[in-house]
Amino acid sequence: MLRVHTRNLGNVTVLCLQGRIVNGEKASLRQAMDSQLRASLVVLDLGRVSAIDASGLGLMLELRQQAESRGMRFKLMNVTKLVSQVLEVTRLDSVFEITSGVELWPAVSRAQTAGAMEFARCA
Repeated sequence: MLRVHTRNLGNVTVLCLQGRIVNGEKASLRQAMDSQLRASLVVLDLGRVSAIDASGLGLMLELRQQAESRGMRFKLMNVTKLVSQVLEVTRLDSVFEITSGVELWPAVSRAQTAGAMEFARCA
């Protein structure tokens, strides 16, 4: 089962994923992305993803395209070794922007100090 926890930090939304991004378990991620209307940056935190299949990769590509069509940036963060290997084999590591959480700090509003603690707990 895929669980999605949303962290809204100013103009940055982090979707914290836990579980498997596989066929039949993607609805929660799609719904979480559909609800993001105000963010300028959406980040998928993959630190707790245990499996991903072709349909999961397809969904991530869809979400990236959806974000870009809305004028949002889209990044991956805390990519596990397993997911990293899948991205490398499929050559999608050159398609997705992969970031560390540290690189996102400037994008998070300085007024969101409490939110920053939530951000740190995501992964």
